[in-house]
Amino acid sequence: MSRIWAMMDTGKRAMMNSQTALQTVSHNIASKNVEGFSRQRVELQTAEPTGEGNLRIGNGARATQIVRINNPFIEKQLEQEGNTLGDKQARASLMARVEQVFNEQTDKGLNKYMGDFFNAFREVSNNPENLALRDQVKQSGEFLAKDFRRVSGQLHKIQGEADFEVHSEVASINGITREIASLNQRIASVEINGVTANDERDRRDQLIKELSQKIDIRYAESKSGELTVTAANQAILVSGSEQRDLIAAPSEERDGKREGDVDIYYKSTANGTPMRITDRIKGGYLGGLLSVRDKYINKTLDKIDDLAYNVATEINKIHTSGYDRMSRPGLNFFSVGDKAGAASRIAVNRAILEDPGRIVAAAEPNAPGDNRIANIISSLQYQNKMDHGQSTYDGFYNNIVGDVGVTTGRANSDKTSQKDIVDQLKNIRESISGVSLDEETAKMIEYQKTFEASARLIKVADEMMNTVMSLKSM
Repeated sequence: MSRIWAMMDTGKRAMMNSQTALQTVSHNIASKNVEGFSRQRVELQTAEPTGEGNLRIGNGARATQIVRINNPFIEKQLEQEGNTLGDKQARASLMARVEQVFNEQTDKGLNKYMGDFFNAFREVSNNPENLALRDQVKQSGEFLAKDFRRVSGQLHKIQGEADFEVHSEVASINGITREIASLNQRIASVEINGVTANDERDRRDQLIKELSQKIDIRYAESKSGELTVTAANQAILVSGSEQRDLIAAPSEERDGKREGDVDIYYKSTANGTPMRITDRIKGGYLGGLLSVRDKYINKTLDKIDDLAYNVATEINKIHTSGYDRMSRPGLNFFSVGDKAGAASRIAVNRAILEDPGRIVAAAEPNAPGDNRIANIISSLQYQNKMDHGQSTYDGFYNNIVGDVGVTTGRANSDKTSQKDIVDQLKNIRESISGVSLDEETAKMIEYQKTFEASARLIKVADEMMNTVMSLKSM
């Protein structure tokens, strides 16, 4: 009798195992398209056998736990390479916009306007008394100054767009860290009972990868299963169920950063003093944005300011040494101010705009046909006035454009290469942790057959019990 009961108990346990396995298979199939999901599997172990004399009779199997098929090394690699990918994507995105500012193929750019301006002075030197030619100089000067302001304005606009993205990324980071803190609490409460929180851990791993793609982080897991996440080597964003926000806010100008650009701050306590961590952020999408905004675009703006200031001051110096059409002393051709921000302020002198006759061509008063000043100004185009006497205006500007093109090309190449690395790692992860519908279907059929066989075992044991009971009644 006891052995018949043991058969029924073994069959019952086998049915329960099959049912658990089938439920796990259905969970795998339903979660196939959930990003970051790891395939789960029921771990079975033989039940404690029964000893009867010289016999050890087996009692089937029991489900010990449900585990996720996961390779922590691949997950760590994905997090690290994702951080690099985020950085490359930000650089490529911003540099593509910078490249459009200097697109000389589709627009009449700064290089062409400089050439037109100096050519206009050459025309004046051929006919110094012609007022119409002076009007062409005025117009070409206006176009040149306007394009300097366009280039400077568009570069500042790109920095403003980067600031908007920084605000957006910081808000996204704060949302992710809040969810990680919540998952920490749930994982700790589940696993305190010795059960692995598979789905919660999958979600947390996915959030860590997403967070790493946005900002450089370090993290460590405690014995209770909770993560501590630190960003920029100093800001503790998550500690157990506690979470701290990052703050994005405009700040004053300093070395390497212009007035009003957004900085990133961190407060270690709710009432603590905000600590600036902008300079410590070195990776992820946020790090890439800040690097291009504060280093590359500022460097390019400085070069454009240098060019605008040098062009304006050199022309003003020569223009004020001569005499205009009415033998009046020359005025400054351009108003420009200090070197910092020169490209955003450069403009043709209002007096010249109102009266093109104030444009100087002669080196002496009362000298009709004198074209010496016009010749000197036109010759500036071919003189090495930039880079401490190493470059002409055209050469200096072409170096800027060439550097933008090379940097943009390298950024796009780096992004493509890094994306291939991440895609390859994702394929490896998918081969390990991903759900194959064919495999899951095969398992489903296998567990279904096992369930039916277990039910048949119970039925046989029940028939045997009925036979024994009928013997007793005879």
